[in-house]
Amino acid sequence: MTDKTTNTNPTAAPSAKDKPAVTTSKTTKTAPPATKQKKSGSKTGWVAIALVLALGGGLYYHGHQQGLQQQQQVAALQQQIATMKAAMQADQQQTLGMVNNELRTAQQNVEQGISQQQKSIDSLQTAIADLKGQEPNDWLLAEADYLVKMAGRKLWLEHDVTSATLLLEAADHRIAELNDPSLKGLRQAMSNDITALKSITVVDRDGIVLRLNSLENSIDSLPLANAVLAKAEPQQNPTVSQSVDDWKDNLITSLKNFSEHFITYRKRDGSVVPLLSPKQDFYLQQNITNKLETAIAAVYRDQGTIYRESIATAIKWAQQYYDLSSPKTQSFIAGLQQLEQQNVNVDYPAKLQSQAMITKLVNQVLRNKMTSIGEAAKKAAPKANKPIIKVIAPAVKDAVKKPIKQIATPQNADANNKAVVSYSTTTKEETK
Repeated sequence: MTDKTTNTNPTAAPSAKDKPAVTTSKTTKTAPPATKQKKSGSKTGWVAIALVLALGGGLYYHGHQQGLQQQQQVAALQQQIATMKAAMQADQQQTLGMVNNELRTAQQNVEQGISQQQKSIDSLQTAIADLKGQEPNDWLLAEADYLVKMAGRKLWLEHDVTSATLLLEAADHRIAELNDPSLKGLRQAMSNDITALKSITVVDRDGIVLRLNSLENSIDSLPLANAVLAKAEPQQNPTVSQSVDDWKDNLITSLKNFSEHFITYRKRDGSVVPLLSPKQDFYLQQNITNKLETAIAAVYRDQGTIYRESIATAIKWAQQYYDLSSPKTQSFIAGLQQLEQQNVNVDYPAKLQSQAMITKLVNQVLRNKMTSIGEAAKKAAPKANKPIIKVIAPAVKDAVKKPIKQIATPQNADANNKAVVSYSTTTKEETK
């Protein structure tokens, strides 16, 4: 059915089935150009392969040359590093050798100096021992000096005359044990000091203070005085006569005496002492207590004037405000009056004659002894030489850091054939 189909459309182009002969003839005519294209394409492929091989060989050769060059650089750098290490080790060994030699020399000098110092010390100890054997009683003189100084402290700081006297007597006993006639003047000065101390009147300070404390504690129990009025002026009372002729005068006198029992008028001249309130009573007690405390402090300070004034004020206040008819008040005032008569001032000597003499003597003995020790030491041992220690200068003066870093990357190489060489070395050149 298809074979019989015809193209009824006059305007349509002829189909392939309508022109079989023409198609066959065209195919037959175009066959020779295809063969020529096949031959030319094979030549181009061979040329491309040759170019690729040539390019690959060139790249391989270039990479090989780069690798050889890098290996040479690595070898040169390694040789340079080895040379630098060897030079540094040689310099270090040389420096250590010099340092060890200098240290050894310094150690020998120090040991020699120590040996000489030890010899000097031994000689000084020998000289001191010899001097001790010559004067074994010098410690007695030093002890006497100490006792005299302690006596001065007891006398002027603590006002303890008894202890100061005993200390001076002990010092005189130490001087007597020396049995040295040249110390006669010192012993005479000590005797004068002892006599002067024994002539001082000893004040029983503790006894005075205890009595003042006892009176101070009794202030609260003292009775206050009542209101005191001034005495009235004396009046003469008229008397009735026995004569009858005076009956008028007697009558007037009797009337006056009778009227005086109703109204009494008496004239008084003088101040009236009123009663004290409880608050004023407390202040009075505190004021008297403060005066007694001031007197106690004056006893220990040798302030006789302040001592007597404080007690006198306390007596005045007691007589003015307390009941004088009370036995307690009378005993309190009598005790204060008795203490007021006590002398708390003591005239101590300004200085001890023996103190300056014995101090001068001890210093003179010490100077003579030190001079003898120095002369004996100079004769016994030579002067020790001062150890010589050399200062070691640092061997390395300049440090030159030379970083070497090179990266070799062949051009036109793929990622798998990259050769990266990185070196970083630090060298120190040591100079003396």
